[in-house]
Amino acid sequence: MPVELIEGKLKTTLPVHLVAKDRLDAAGLAPSSLAWAKANGFSGEAGRTLIVPDENGALAGALFGTGDGEGALAIGALARALPEGDWHFASAPAEPELVAVALALGGYVFTRYGKKPGKALRFSLPSGADAARVRRTADGVFLTRDLVNTPTSDMGPDELEKAVRTLARTYKAEVSVTKGDDLLKNNFPMIHAVGRASVGAPRLIDMTWGPKNAPKVTLVGKGVCFDTGGLDIKPSSGMLLMKKDMGGAANALGLASMIMAAGLKIRLRVLIPAVENSIAGNAFRPGDVLVSRKGITVEIGNTDAEGRLVLADALALADDDEPQLLIDMATLTGAARVALGPDLPPFYTGDEALASDLAEASAAVEDPLWRMPLWKPYDAKLSSKIADINNVTSDGFAGSITAALFLKRFVEKTAAWAHFDIFAWNPSDRPYGLAGGEAQGIRALERVISKRYA
Repeated sequence: MPVELIEGKLKTTLPVHLVAKDRLDAAGLAPSSLAWAKANGFSGEAGRTLIVPDENGALAGALFGTGDGEGALAIGALARALPEGDWHFASAPAEPELVAVALALGGYVFTRYGKKPGKALRFSLPSGADAARVRRTADGVFLTRDLVNTPTSDMGPDELEKAVRTLARTYKAEVSVTKGDDLLKNNFPMIHAVGRASVGAPRLIDMTWGPKNAPKVTLVGKGVCFDTGGLDIKPSSGMLLMKKDMGGAANALGLASMIMAAGLKIRLRVLIPAVENSIAGNAFRPGDVLVSRKGITVEIGNTDAEGRLVLADALALADDDEPQLLIDMATLTGAARVALGPDLPPFYTGDEALASDLAEASAAVEDPLWRMPLWKPYDAKLSSKIADINNVTSDGFAGSITAALFLKRFVEKTAAWAHFDIFAWNPSDRPYGLAGGEAQGIRALERVISKRYA
């Protein structure tokens, strides 16, 4: 972990004072520190760090502005702002565990291709924080970020399968893979159709963990390792971030790692349709009609709406098992970004209790989510004149909603289902993480699942 969180007190540490906006005089600072802060115009503005010297010019501590209550995750900026060394909070933070998570997440650096590691910081774990929970949360987020940040040259379907197997070995989970033409033999025709044009064979990765008689929780993650758009090819600008199109799979695996590390009493299943949507003579075409695993026929209105196709086959398999909770995660639509931006992923569910739990968890752990409606009248927009359904609408409206409605057709037996249309990426640096791959929704989901199945 880039920022090392130490249980108990370190021998010699420097204090960090958290200062609310315009509350400098109430921060309990020594007179010399207070004078220094005022001389530097520090008033507790959100996100600002001020290093404080002692009378001899040596490092004496730091001040961090918490503003008007911007949230605990903002404190993650300290991981990059503080000088190397050992630190502690001068007074107990209001949300100690979330502050500890923020510090851990803020120190992340992706170093696989030569980027230098971050600063060597050690922080006394705030009193009241569960060290094990903080570490497994950070590990799950880091796994997600690492997978998304890795380019497709090193994270194609083969490598994604290896990542699943590595995680499975750590927690003694079981993995089975249906690959290539075996997808047709085992009735996963849409996964095969989307991925067959790539040199990396399409596959369905199936990982299971936990007692067979425990409550069933199934995660489905979109694993499109690169998306050219297929024959409806994307412009070059649209392909620049397509290594992240397996962000749903990465987030599902990050969440799975948290669940397994916590030893939750569930039967966990993770399904990842891993493909690359490439262009070749055998690529699926606009106007084709595919027969799904569920038997629903799908007219292809656009080959760049491939994620919902591979998810549909995986969801149909998951639904047959009738889990108590079924979650799918996918970097599915640009419409979700237009509606809510990159930081606020929409989720869809018809289960009111689950929606309420997700809203509570989202606020509690500062993992933004926003419920969007499964607006039934829009279902007609997916109609086809020759098949049961089209994979896109003709008018372009409500693209995230209609994608969710498409997926809903493949979930009938599972009462509690939610679909997450995530971005899996920070377009710019955040206090809790640099620009690049990001975990979205999984900290909130872990809270919901752990409360339901502790």
